[in-house]
Parts: sequence; structure tokens; C-alpha cells
Amino acid sequence: MMRIKDMIKRLELKELSPLAALAFNLLMVYVAYFIARMAYLLENWKFFSDSLTWEVLRGGLVFDTAAILVTNIPYMVMVLFPLHLKEVGWWHKVCKWEFIVVNGLAFAMNLADAAYFPFTMRRTTTTVFREFQNEDNLGGIFLTELLRHWYLVLVAVVVIYAMWRLYQTSRLSSKHVKWWRYDLLMLLSLAGIAPFVVAGIRGGFATAVRPITISNAHQYVDRPIDAALVLNTPFSLYRTIGKDVFQVPSYFTDRAEMERIYSPVHHPVVAAADSLKRKNVVVLIVESFGREYIGALNTTLEDGKYRGYTPCVDSIISHSITFTHSYCNGRKSIDGMPSILSSIPMFVEPFFLTPASMNDVSGMAGLLVQKGYETAFFHGAQRGSMGFQAFARSTGFQQYYGREDYNQDERFGGDDDFDGMWAIWDEPFLQYYATKMSEMREPFMTAVFTASSHHPYHIPEKYQSVYPEEGIEIHKCIRYTDMAIGKFFETASRQPWFKNTIFVLTSDHTNQSDHDFYQTDIGGFCSPIVIYEPSDSLQQVKMIDKIAQQIDILPTVLGMLHYDKPYFAFGIDLLNTPADSTWAVNYLNGIYQYVKSGHVLQFDGERTRAVYALSDSLMQHNLVGRLPQQAQMETELKAIIQQYMERMTQDRLHP
Repeated sequence: MMRIKDMIKRLELKELSPLAALAFNLLMVYVAYFIARMAYLLENWKFFSDSLTWEVLRGGLVFDTAAILVTNIPYMVMVLFPLHLKEVGWWHKVCKWEFIVVNGLAFAMNLADAAYFPFTMRRTTTTVFREFQNEDNLGGIFLTELLRHWYLVLVAVVVIYAMWRLYQTSRLSSKHVKWWRYDLLMLLSLAGIAPFVVAGIRGGFATAVRPITISNAHQYVDRPIDAALVLNTPFSLYRTIGKDVFQVPSYFTDRAEMERIYSPVHHPVVAAADSLKRKNVVVLIVESFGREYIGALNTTLEDGKYRGYTPCVDSIISHSITFTHSYCNGRKSIDGMPSILSSIPMFVEPFFLTPASMNDVSGMAGLLVQKGYETAFFHGAQRGSMGFQAFARSTGFQQYYGREDYNQDERFGGDDDFDGMWAIWDEPFLQYYATKMSEMREPFMTAVFTASSHHPYHIPEKYQSVYPEEGIEIHKCIRYTDMAIGKFFETASRQPWFKNTIFVLTSDHTNQSDHDFYQTDIGGFCSPIVIYEPSDSLQQVKMIDKIAQQIDILPTVLGMLHYDKPYFAFGIDLLNTPADSTWAVNYLNGIYQYVKSGHVLQFDGERTRAVYALSDSLMQHNLVGRLPQQAQMETELKAIIQQYMERMTQDRLHP
């Protein structure tokens, strides 16, 4: 068998022109991108097992070409610049190092994104840098992920080493060619490839072709989730640098018509006798606590044999209102707070990370402060983590309690209860939460964001034998967090404020899944929405046959309190809206998903790409063009999108 060194020697041609060397080296990069795409596919096989088609590969080639050419423009100029004096040894070494560093980094980005995909369901964009800018634990997270995904590290080392060894240096010496001929040859080569480079970056030669962007990936796929397989991470990063997140469409030129179809401004109709109910409001945002894990919400799963991992929450649900269909409005933790507490869904990019976050934004806390409520937000991580403290303050929370505050309270264990990565463990922090609420003046409105059911999926050492590994790695964390929630309610039930409180339990987003339905485009957004009111006023405890979403929590709670002032919310009051008028919306890889009337419609901003019945749980039968309600659903969704974009860009997130 021929050794690798012998193969490399055969490739070391004696007289390789700069243009030929350039072509060979760029071909190596194409191979590297293909390997990265296969790694992306295999790492996320449960999402993409049926996704690899010739169309996906063709689309991938288009986006790889754009990324490769953009990132290698400096290298191409360095190789082909018309100056014969550059044909010296040190210049070729500089060229080689520039080529390896840039393309090695691009390859590593693609591999790293393969591991990150299950948390976001899309390729990473530039907002990731703002998302984690306040975290000081990124080094530990990065090291942990390197160890967990050692095989991807090995692939990176092998491929980058191969690129180094196979790299071809021009051997067309200026000594054998007159300088003016050499410079002319380089100039013609540079000029000759320029049109092809421009076309490759734009996505084609046709004059009607605009430079391709992330959304163009959808022309090669049938499912929004598959767009991530077509794209590559370097393209997604550079294509979102400095871009306006919100583009206002012109679906409606008549504002009155748009307002008639949909308006986020609510004008409560409250009878004179229905004065504000001064009940406390407690919102539990539970990290990664997807609907899939909750046995009480999956009574038909696995032919009715599924029991889930949440016995404590199941018990609470037996005394609560839930909904047959309930969804989150984003896929990241930073999407959860705006959706749940300010009724602002995630469209295009997380609201936190857009210029619109500087708008005049209110929320449940701010609205209730005006009614004399005391408000506080709790998160067991350090202050500033994920931007939660800034958002809480801007939306009306008067107090913020984080890891530092927990550590200063001598009644609790301080940093001994720190999980070593993100935050205080859920069990002690939820006890702290209950204790601090007992020190607040009623009525109060509080929210807590838990942390333990989070990657890298650790639980306290004393519980490792109680909740051993089972199913997928998050399951033990779900059991631990469920126990912590149960103990929280045990403590809360002994407090004088308990029966005068409305509790809402939901998740920030979903996470790992081991059932096919929860891996679909819409199944990946299934979050619980549980409303628990321990007082005698809640007589009809049941699962309501309605569509619910996180942005409905604010208007629903205000409706339960008989809030009497106009307010702003993109969602609806679930308890005072007919079932056939309830709906949900979310955004996935450039596609808006609109759920209503027993169907989910997928819209790319210009046309409907698919319609599926909710009963078609695996989304296998596209009904586009065959559903009578499609036109009406499109019109309603367009009104929602245009209202959102206009108000974001015009700072009108208020009545």
C-alpha cells in the first residue's frame, strides 16, 4: 500500500503555475467543507436522517462556494498579485500560513456548530457573540465540549493537517519568466477569475440574481430545519455582520385593514364591578423543560404507556389548567423572557440582541407596578448573565436577585450550592426564591429562571444515585428539577401568600428529544403552559382544547386579574378567547410557522411553502393549495409579521 508521504510527493509538481496551485488548494477547501457537512449530518442524525438529497448537496455547494471565495479573497490576491518580486520563499510561507489559518478556522467553526445545533436548530449567526458577552464561564464550557466531542476535535486535527501537507506552492519561478511576462500573466489571471469570484459570492451569473443570503437556503429543502444542512457557519456569520434584523414588508398599505385583521394593542372590557383582583403572580421559567418530558401532557404517547420524568409537575397539573397544544416562541433561553414576560416573540433574531431591545418596552412587571405591585426577578447565575438583569430592569422589575445575592444570604449554602458552570442548583435556589417572596409586600409579581436542566446536564453529587442516567442525558436533570419544583411548592404552600397567588409554569424552550414528533419543525417548539391557582376560585381544572403559546401568558394573567388599562402584547387572553380564534407563531430558519384551526402553515415571507394538519404528527403530508383556510391563515400571519416589523423599527411597543 502506498504510504501517505509517497502520495504527497507525487502531488508536488515541479512546475505548478500560481493559478493551478490556487485551484488545487481551493479544491481542498471544498473537500473540507463537504467533510464538515457530513460531520454536521452525522452529529445530528436524528434530525437529518432523511434530509441528505441531491438538492441539499447542490444547495450546499452554492453556499460553500460563496463562503470559500469570501474568506479566501486575501489569499487569492496574495497568490496572484502582479508583482514578480513576491516569488521568494518567505512570501510563499506567509501565503501558506494565511491559507491554513483562515480555512482551518472556518472548518473548525463548522464542526463546532454541529455540536451547537441541537440547542438552536439553526446555523450560528453573529448574534452569538452578543448572546454570551457577559458570561465568564465560556472557557470551562468550551473545554467541556472539546472533551465531550473529542471525535470532532480529531476530525479537525486530521483534516487541517492534511490541508497543510497537501498544500501546493507555486513553482513558476520568475527567474525562468521575464518579469513583464510574469506580471502580465498574474494580472490576466487575477482579472480572469474576478468575474467567477463575484458570481460565486452572489450565487450566480444572472443579472437578476441578488447576493444570496441565509433565506435562500430554503429553495433547496422541504423542511425549515434542513436549511441548516444546506448552509455553512462561515457564510451565516459573515452574512449577518451589521445587517438590519428587521425588514418591514408591505403586505398591507391600508393600516386600518391591518389593524382590523390583527393588532397587538389590547383594550380590556372590564365591568365596573370587576375591580382589579390583587392576586400575587409567580412565573416559573424552567430551563429546557419541554412538553415531551411531562407525563401528564403525553397520555397517548407510546400507546398510553409513557410516564415521563416529572411526577411532581404531573401532580400540579392535576390541579391546573393546561392546553392541548402549547408552544414556545423561540429556541434559546434569551427568547424566553421577552416572550413570557413581555409578550414579544422571536422573529429573525433574539429580541435581546437586536437594536429594538433599546425601544420603550414594558411587560407584566411594569404593568403591575402601576397597580401597586412589588416586583422581583430571580436567576441563580451571576448578575449580567445572558442579559437577563438588564431586560428585567427595563421591563419593570424593581429587584433582581442572582447568585451574588444568594451567596450573601447566610440562611443558605452560598457558593457551595454553585453548580460549577452556570448557576446555583435549582433545589436550594427555589427555596431561596420562596423565602424571599415571603419577605415581599403583597401583592407581588415575581419570576424565576431555573438553570439545572441545562447543558452540560449535571446534577448534584448527592442525587447521582437517586437520578441515574436513563434515556437521554437530560432526563436525570429533568427528574432533579422536577423534584426541586415539588419542594418549592411544598414550601410555598405553607406561606400566607400561597392561596392568593396565580402560578404559571412554562419552559424557556425545548431541548433534547427521543420521540419523533418532538423532533419535527413544530414539535421542537412544544413547551408546557400550566396555570395553577390554589384558591377556591379555580373550579374548572382541566386541559382546554386550545392553542397556546408563551406570548399568551401576559394577556391571560392580566385577564385573570381583571386588568382594566390598555396594554401591548403580541399574544391573546387564552381564557377569554374562543378556541377557534387561538393561534401560535414561531420562526425557524427563515420560515414563519403559524398554527391555527388544527393546522400549521409554513411561510417564507413571500409564499406559503407547506401546510400540515396537526394530526399529521410527523408532518409527512403537505396540504399546500388544498386547505380552504390557507388564504385566511396567510393573511393573518402577514398582519402579525408586518405589525411586528413596523413596531420594532418605529419604537411602538406600547398602546
